[in-house]
Amino acid sequence: MVATLRPRRRLVLFLSIGFGVLAALVGVGLYGLALAPTPSTPTIAVDPAAPATPPGEPEPSASSAELPPIRSTSDAESFARDAASALINWDTATDFDPVDYAQVIVDAGDPSGAETAGLASDVRIYLPTPEAWMTLRSYGTRQWLTIDEAFVPASWNDAIDQATPGQILPGTIAYTITGTRHRAGIVGTQAQETSRPIAFTLFIACEPSFDECRLLRLSEVDNPLR
Repeated sequence: MVATLRPRRRLVLFLSIGFGVLAALVGVGLYGLALAPTPSTPTIAVDPAAPATPPGEPEPSASSAELPPIRSTSDAESFARDAASALINWDTATDFDPVDYAQVIVDAGDPSGAETAGLASDVRIYLPTPEAWMTLRSYGTRQWLTIDEAFVPASWNDAIDQATPGQILPGTIAYTITGTRHRAGIVGTQAQETSRPIAFTLFIACEPSFDECRLLRLSEVDNPLR
């Protein structure tokens, strides 16, 4: 099952990434994370007593065919929180790789496919490159998000007012997430941890366009709507 599912899902994602589209309402920039630590300048860390996975997050087993999907809901804020965690949380100690984590986000996108290429392009900037992932895996690096706030930015009302008829799907809303990005791992024999503030905006469409909320696009990291 694993051998048949994951290559197919990779193909879907790579085909999506191959086509670029422009965001209609906001400029979605590219954010390059400084992801790969080096032995001489470690950038990761961990509390030895910290759990192997973020609190409340299920730990995928080696026999799992795929990562759990983002929970289906018609509640926009709940969806935004779950999607934000799925976007930031990953663990190199599992059998999964960046494409698997990215696919979870893309699968929660617009089922019509209209925004699939743009969303896939947004997502890959949030994740390590395959080369960086291999380096991070050598340190057993994991990352997770602690959310402080999830709110509809005031500037979203301006975007709605300025949009032309039919430009925005009915039920579309923006949620800005603020919180802390944690990263942990082992450098040599030392358990270490680092953290930093993070903020970004998710553009979501719910009812009446869709029975369940769907992710349309993502803002640039640390350049959210306010």
